[in-house]
Amino acid sequence: MAKFLMLWSLDKSLMPADAKERGGGWRLLMELVKQDMARGITKDWGIFLSEGAGYCILEGTNVEIMKATEQYVPYVDFETHPVATAEEALELIQHLSG
Repeated sequence: MAKFLMLWSLDKSLMPADAKERGGGWRLLMELVKQDMARGITKDWGIFLSEGAGYCILEGTNVEIMKATEQYVPYVDFETHPVATAEEALELIQHLSG
């Protein structure tokens, strides 16, 4: 199963100015995060303090990852980085070493 580091950021132009409305939006987004964690696609999730941005670690196929991130559109933008495991890096090193 492929692993991805995803950096996410909120589209602040779509966030309500009213704190109560903003809190309701956050609640909905966090329910999606909890669902993704319960399904096992999201392995870790965090927010950078006071930035409206953060990171998550996801595991799955490309299609599973696309489906998972699409549910956050248009409120969240993602920067996606495929990640190799230590075992995969070792396999490359062994290949290079002959």
